[in-house]
Amino acid sequence: MTKSTRNSGKAWSGHDVTQLRQLAKQNTPTRVIGLKLGRTPNAVYTQAAANGISLAPTNQSPYNRQGK
Repeated sequence: MTKSTRNSGKAWSGHDVTQLRQLAKQNTPTRVIGLKLGRTPNAVYTQAAANGISLAPTNQSPYNRQGK
């Protein structure tokens, strides 16, 4: 799969950060966020950290455990 980097090297706009925040809130995987925003996964991680956005999934239990 090729990396979508159409926005690589461009500054992040307020709209981009808002989209990042919404996608992270929906538990979208980081690679998918990167594809949607045209950024590399590393750029997504960096921008999320700079804006205090958590990319950790909030609705999944650790180790994919299912209640027994």
